[in-house]
Amino acid sequence: MTLGSLKIYCGNFGITKRALTMKLPKIDVIGVPVTALLLEDQIATMIAWAKERSSRVVCVANVHMLMEAYWDDSFHSILREADIVAPDGMPLVWVMRLVGRRYQDRTAGMDIFLAACGKAVKENVGIYLLGCTEEVLESMRYRLQEDFPGLKLAGAESLPFRPLTEGEDAELIERVNASQAGLTFIALGCPKQEIWMASHKNKIQSVMLGVGGVFPVYAGTQKRAPLWVRESGLEWLYRLVQEPRRLWSRYQKTIPPFIWLAIWQLLRRPSPQRSHNSWRSFWHKV
Repeated sequence: MTLGSLKIYCGNFGITKRALTMKLPKIDVIGVPVTALLLEDQIATMIAWAKERSSRVVCVANVHMLMEAYWDDSFHSILREADIVAPDGMPLVWVMRLVGRRYQDRTAGMDIFLAACGKAVKENVGIYLLGCTEEVLESMRYRLQEDFPGLKLAGAESLPFRPLTEGEDAELIERVNASQAGLTFIALGCPKQEIWMASHKNKIQSVMLGVGGVFPVYAGTQKRAPLWVRESGLEWLYRLVQEPRRLWSRYQKTIPPFIWLAIWQLLRRPSPQRSHNSWRSFWHKV
């Protein structure tokens, strides 16, 4: 399929200068436009933006994030305005495949992080890490040096558990921009990191990626689910076993309504232009 100079293939996304300013293909999943590109194509797009020092927002979406957007109109707007909404959760991928994107793969936060770092070395793109604790960041520094020799780690800093003052925020923006990092990975948790990225669009001249729990997993303080668990769509259960107190209430609140909304979408096959309010009115009726 060809859109002007933007060419889309099943596993090969041709990128030109003009493509950098064009909208990427997306598929509606319960009212949220999710980017319909394979992992390698998304990485290629991010690196192209990073080399231009383009201010972009990349959200890595799972069921929890989509339901947060469903309940909160302002957060829904953030996802609609994001440059990429990557399908992290397998339930999102299943819906996308069933509505026509047969070859869509899962673009998990960790896979994005690893692939982007590997590509950044080849393309001489610097990265910046924001969020988590100093201990986690220090562990990440050592592992990044081992895993990606030559990677430019332009900066790494934790953020306080409070809103930054206007002066602190201005200084942070200046540090990130002065580092010339093309990719800025942010780990503040959903929806805080997405709100933060949206508020810094066109201020931070870097591709901002909200990667949530990637930092502690990469640092080795938390374990990632085995591949077969991730591919079977049971990663939520693996995480629940690890953190039952924190995740039980979240999953109880988000998984059942997502299933209902996804089934309704698949039965009705709504067009991509279907309004967000129609999803809200449906759920209030059931």
